[in-house]
Amino acid sequence: MTSGSSLLQIGQRLVGDEYPCLVVAEVAQSHDGSLGLAHAFVDAIATAGADAVKFQTHIAAAESTPAEPWRVRFSVQDQSRYDYWRRMEFTEEQWRGLKRHAEERGLLFLSSPFSLEAVELLSRVGMAAWKVASGEVSNLPLLDRMIATRLPILISTGMSPLREIDQAVERVKAAALPLAVLQCTTAYPCPPEQVGLNLLAVFRERYRCPVGLSDHSGTVYPALAAVTLGCNVLEVHVTLTREMFGPDVPASVTTTELRQLVEGARFIERMRSHPVDKEAVARELGPVRELFNKSVVSRMDLPAGTILESRHLTLKKPGTGLPAAALDGVIGRRLARAVSADQVLTWEDLNGEKS
Repeated sequence: MTSGSSLLQIGQRLVGDEYPCLVVAEVAQSHDGSLGLAHAFVDAIATAGADAVKFQTHIAAAESTPAEPWRVRFSVQDQSRYDYWRRMEFTEEQWRGLKRHAEERGLLFLSSPFSLEAVELLSRVGMAAWKVASGEVSNLPLLDRMIATRLPILISTGMSPLREIDQAVERVKAAALPLAVLQCTTAYPCPPEQVGLNLLAVFRERYRCPVGLSDHSGTVYPALAAVTLGCNVLEVHVTLTREMFGPDVPASVTTTELRQLVEGARFIERMRSHPVDKEAVARELGPVRELFNKSVVSRMDLPAGTILESRHLTLKKPGTGLPAAALDGVIGRRLARAVSADQVLTWEDLNGEKS
């Protein structure tokens, strides 16, 4: 599986090795069903400097049965997980409002669908790309419906073995659509031993497409490490504060940390795009080297003809005279002229040969 494009376009944003990493801030369920809070997230994420805001579009009756068990019973408000999904729903017009708000703030608007009905709703709202959630990679009817829209596809791999990822990628490539494959581990929060940064290189080689990290560690560290490895897409869950309610909060970074992540990612990208020529830097820093380096200096007044001993000499700034590395070669030489205490010695102060 080696054919494919190393570039994709999401809205007006190009994603690939020659472009900055796309930073996606995932709200998920952190809005807790509040439309106002969802809009507050849009503003905070834009202010933090991310490129995209991502939600999840749940339609309870389309994706879940009333008997769906709790993965972790966290809500004291909802009698069942089905009730929780219902409370997370927004209307089509509310989704349109969130998209407008995101675009007004310069953000790409993304949302992961969890049912065919959610795909249809979001298609009417207007998506720049599809994000396939980890639990939906094997849902081929859902994937095929996304493919039919001809939009770029981001595949999260949190629950899938390679054969399942292969199948999804082949389906997208058969339709000649641009895609990115994101390493993800479905653990909330994800411990460092399970982040799987090694898989970025595996996916890049295996699928010949942009790769990324969907991180649930609740820290900025995996994302910044991924940027040093040249990842093309970063997705992190966000929360306004760690005191918020919800199942995603322990696996989220705060919006303040998101700003640090974005700044760090751009800093790292600038470093990676400007390799340093050590010799050229040393030449450019010549005047600075003279200030910081040290020279061979006399400890005391010494008459001409003195055969220099170690007790006569020390090393002090500036580095404008005999370099510190020349000290051993100076000992045993005869002074050609008198020198005073703290005088920076030069080769002209010495006779030609050791005595």
